[in-house]
Amino acid sequence: MSITLEMAQESLGIFAFLTVELTVLFLLISYAVGVLQEYIPPAKVQAILGGKNGKGYFVAGLLGAITPFCSCSTIPFLKGLLRAKAGFGAMMVFLFASPLLNPIIIGLFIVTFGPKVAAFYFVMAMGVSVIAGYSLEKLGFERFIKAEAYIDPKTTGCASACGGSNTPINKWKSIWFVTWSDFKKVLPYLMGGITLGSLIYGFMPTEFVSSMASDDNSFAVPVAAIIGIPLYIRAEAVIPLSAALAAKGMSLGAVMALIIGSAGASLTEVILLKSIFKSQMIVAFLSVIISMAVGAGYLYGYLF
Repeated sequence: MSITLEMAQESLGIFAFLTVELTVLFLLISYAVGVLQEYIPPAKVQAILGGKNGKGYFVAGLLGAITPFCSCSTIPFLKGLLRAKAGFGAMMVFLFASPLLNPIIIGLFIVTFGPKVAAFYFVMAMGVSVIAGYSLEKLGFERFIKAEAYIDPKTTGCASACGGSNTPINKWKSIWFVTWSDFKKVLPYLMGGITLGSLIYGFMPTEFVSSMASDDNSFAVPVAAIIGIPLYIRAEAVIPLSAALAAKGMSLGAVMALIIGSAGASLTEVILLKSIFKSQMIVAFLSVIISMAVGAGYLYGYLF
């Protein structure tokens, strides 16, 4: 009884934390993207992230590596890239790379697992992200983006009624109304994902995870990769957790797969992506993350 109560408390705690964190992050990042769009014209974004000569893919990967976003907070930035008509392949590279690579994560990897493992992780995450973005573009997956994802929300209320959109006050209000309109659209997806993720987080004990992905289990790596997706944990938190799981007997390859699966995709992110992508694109996104996690896990176990 006390264990169930403790699990329920953990679920409520992570639900409250994620609700506040992701709401604040979504609003702040959406507003920041709106401000950037005021100063960086769409043509400039298309030139940088057009992906026509391959440069856009690597620029998108590096942009993802320096933005401290989790898997969910990449969504408002992705919406901004869509509306600026950036190259599809480059956008997908950013979507894959952003939650997996940033200076904080790489620093934690160096401290926890050493520089060689950190370098392996960086090369795998960046390399697979670029290859996947390029491949999805060449295969024509851009057709699986919902048409409404390209449309700017119409500003309503004071921003449109005050007249004269050239004044600074109206400009900032207009950006806020677009941000709020975006947030209201994704709110049902956001709350649904947080609720499911919190329940899984609270009622899936670490002992179960470590036992399912132990050295004795020949399928430890794919199991860890799949478990990581609904077990929403930011990469900054999953790395120390994975070190503890490794001490409990989790295989090193499974540790890598869990980190990539958990940081690269979360149940909340997948639900949020439903507001942008059709089902075929969601399946492709999950396939890339799981393949990256499984491939890196097996290779990591072999090399280290």
